[in-house]
Amino acid sequence: MNNYKLTIQYDGGRYKGWQRLSNSDNTIQGKIENVLTELAGEKIEIIGSGRTDAGVHALAQIANFKMRKNASEDEVMQYLNRYLPNDISVVDVTLTHDRFHARYNAKDKTYLYKIWNEQYTHPFMRKYSMHVEEKLDIEKMRMASQFFLGKHDFTSYSNAKSKKKSMVREIYSLEINENEGFIEIKVRGNGFLYNMVRKIVGTLIEVGLGEKDAAAIPSILESKERIQTGRMAEAEGLYLEKVGF
Repeated sequence: MNNYKLTIQYDGGRYKGWQRLSNSDNTIQGKIENVLTELAGEKIEIIGSGRTDAGVHALAQIANFKMRKNASEDEVMQYLNRYLPNDISVVDVTLTHDRFHARYNAKDKTYLYKIWNEQYTHPFMRKYSMHVEEKLDIEKMRMASQFFLGKHDFTSYSNAKSKKKSMVREIYSLEINENEGFIEIKVRGNGFLYNMVRKIVGTLIEVGLGEKDAAAIPSILESKERIQTGRMAEAEGLYLEKVGF
């Protein structure tokens, strides 16, 4: 069996997320698996480094799959890009060792969130950023971001249904920068729960608008009560930027 590592970019706007669903073919994983199954002549399942929610984009999602058929890296890449929808691109294919596993071998992930912080809408980025009209206080947001660093139980900042798995995650860095009307929030950690990044960004927006005090964040984390977190940022502004191995 040949083990192929894929680097994938996608516009998640019209999809129901990464993960294949039993009641819908409209997922990133489902679209890629359908094309690979045609190439291989057998049922192919791909493993992603993580699941992105409905509407979320990726600059470098990593996945792998195994196939009996002998095909070169170029053949796999050309076939995928020929038959995939034009809002999904495979930008790299690498034949890798048999034990490589895109999810289990991932050491960290970096997410990028884009906020358009002007009174007027951005016609070309309205599907790829969240529009916040009121001016955000970036310094207050940076102060608030420090409370998320390190290892915490992020139950309050997730909509994950399962309570059996650990809700503890570690945030390595959280940067907030302004770039020509955009506020870009970049968060890197060892893993993320369902909706976790969007809820963190939602809290930072509330702090930036003066609706929430940054000092309340530790008590929100300690409460483990999801109702405490307030707003959740929109899916359109979120990108899986990088996966570290």
